Amino acid sequence: MFADRAKIVIKSGKGGNGHVSFRREKYVPNGGPDGGDGGNGGDIVFVVDEGMNTLSEYRHRHRFAAENGEDGSKKNRHGKNGEDRIIPVPEGTVIKDAVSGKVISDMSGSNRRRVILKGGKGGLGNQHFATATMQAPKYAKPGQDAMEIEVLLELKVIADVGLVGFPNVGKSTLLSRVTNAQPKIANYHFTTLSPNLGVVDLDGGKGFVIADIPGLIEGASNGVGLGHEFLRHIERTKVMIHVVDAASTEGREPVADIHAINQELAAYNPALLQKPQVIAANKMDAVYGDDNAVLQTLRKEFEPNGIQVFPISAVSGQGLKELLYHVSSLLAQMDGQPIVYEQEFDPTLQYLKEEPYTIEQPDAATYVVEGPKIEKMLGYTNIDSEKGFLFFQKFLKEQGILKELEARGITDGDTVRMYGHAFDYYK
Repeated sequence: MFADRAKIVIKSGKGGNGHVSFRREKYVPNGGPDGGDGGNGGDIVFVVDEGMNTLSEYRHRHRFAAENGEDGSKKNRHGKNGEDRIIPVPEGTVIKDAVSGKVISDMSGSNRRRVILKGGKGGLGNQHFATATMQAPKYAKPGQDAMEIEVLLELKVIADVGLVGFPNVGKSTLLSRVTNAQPKIANYHFTTLSPNLGVVDLDGGKGFVIADIPGLIEGASNGVGLGHEFLRHIERTKVMIHVVDAASTEGREPVADIHAINQELAAYNPALLQKPQVIAANKMDAVYGDDNAVLQTLRKEFEPNGIQVFPISAVSGQGLKELLYHVSSLLAQMDGQPIVYEQEFDPTLQYLKEEPYTIEQPDAATYVVEGPKIEKMLGYTNIDSEKGFLFFQKFLKEQGILKELEARGITDGDTVRMYGHAFDYYK
């Protein structure tokens, strides 16, 4: 089966830890700090691969991780940076946050390479924390944590024009006739299980890309059959061509078919009905003369609404020139840029959001402040040093914790407790 959806977990690399060490050389009994920095963790990078046209590679592989950065070491040796993890996808792949469904990136147009998750920064070695009053710092910063999220990959083909219609009305034959595409053609339903793309070349360089969207059925918008798998490919198209069997060779009602498909499009995404539509009344080679009751009914039903009907034969080529030039004229009135989805969600910013903290007051003069970000900060900050304490005080101010304490009525001399540490508050 054509694979145009996949759900995978991606994880960037963790930053390497900074190192604590001191020079140990002959004739240098009290050497200074020489702990090296940790290496940066690898990024998660998506790139467009021109050789791919499905997401089948990710149907059975669900986890992708970049390499962690190496820890720093003595003699100021910097840890090695982790390798990035490159994830190739076909053009037109939309990367979404699996939880919210919001778009992270659309790998279309000029967007050929995108860093989705940044690796954690390496921690600083103890050499960075030496001061005039503290010449032998015994602490270093750990590397930043990795980022991990689950993403949904959706392939939405990039085409100017989409051929829509029920199975076996001649869409694949039409595509093969007007483009260089070579779709499989057979006389049975759902012969097309994946979108086929081709380029229509017209005089004057006014060509366009056309896609044969696999046959729809009623209930597609509710996921019946392979409905959702196909409907998403129509979202990028600018013009839709309804292909119907004007000869009713299988007893279908073309007018009812068009209304049924439009109903499915509206149920899936009402904005799809705002796109210009054209009707290709196919299989006219099976009709005696140049007209019939079906063609007359189609024109009476749809042309008053601005939807033109073109009698064609995908087999003989009858009427195709008129159809294609009309479609080209519609496209000429529209923005020539491909439809690219804007970013709605940035996982990096999500990780940088303030983590919650709690403030409890066991008595009038004591405040207990806890939270994961505070605990993490205390884990790598030497608050016994003046520099470390000022660094931690700045952190409390930037996080709004000091302001919150003041709002709760803290006064000079009150005690603030944080994970085993106790401070006297003075403004």
